[in-house]
Amino acid sequence: MTAKKDWVQKLQNRKDLPQIKEVNGKMSTRWGKGSFVIPAPIEVDQIMAKVPKGKVTTINEIRRLLAEKHKVNFACPVTTGIFAWIAAYAAEQRKEEGKKKTTPYWRTLKTGGFLNPKYPGGVGEQGKKLKKEGLKIARKGSNNYVVVDHEKFLAKINLSK
Repeated sequence: MTAKKDWVQKLQNRKDLPQIKEVNGKMSTRWGKGSFVIPAPIEVDQIMAKVPKGKVTTINEIRRLLAEKHKVNFACPVTTGIFAWIAAYAAEQRKEEGKKKTTPYWRTLKTGGFLNPKYPGGVGEQGKKLKKEGLKIARKGSNNYVVVDHEKFLAKINLSK
């Protein structure tokens, strides 16, 4: 029986990724024609790591950058979201191991500027970290929280650096 992979191992496991796929079948109804990328987990982490203090990005912006990098129409929304979640837990694992500099995953928001309840510590911890960096958080709906005017704080991420 093999040992369960830890978060850092999951992040570094390429699983034959990235892969470029053609849009077909039911997918074409939603996404149109063309191709898309299923990114490698580490690619998502590398983009998340580039977001500076006091700035944010969104999963959709990460997807846009991945599509641009791989010269495709879009990046898979499901795997990109899962890999952001893995990057968050890998960052916490590294922190527990004594690493000083880890991926600032709390700066990556869901679509619309919403905080991510799946990140370590949930929206409470993510909100605390963002407030510490000068961003304002507001409740939106019953259990949702958003960065106020998140568009004003979007990081300009350059993948060529």
